[in-house]
Amino acid sequence: MNTATITKQYRLNKWIEIVRECRSSGQTVSAWCAQNHINLKSYYYWLKRVREAACETLPALQPQNLPIVPVDFSASPTVQNFPESSHTTSEILIHMGAVTLEIRNHASATLIEHTLRALQHVR
Repeated sequence: MNTATITKQYRLNKWIEIVRECRSSGQTVSAWCAQNHINLKSYYYWLKRVREAACETLPALQPQNLPIVPVDFSASPTVQNFPESSHTTSEILIHMGAVTLEIRNHASATLIEHTLRALQHVR
């Protein structure tokens, strides 16, 4: 490893620690930064860099590499529709054996479409 890489890793580790301390403090970011004499813009820059580093360590998921997990549904699905006046947080509940799928009122059309497509591949 060269010194630039070591320096980058050292800074990233310090920023991770700062973000953890702030998040676990129970205070707002601005209050915690003021108490610890940290510039708010610096904190958000460090947070951005920590998030970028975390994303870089995740394996790349390609649609063709996504595994299809077989699920055994012993019973056929039952669907419950709730009227809009209902006080439940879910608009639709789908029960398939031991699995329950809840579709909430604010679910996007894209999310619902992808979920239903995934259900088509369940064996």
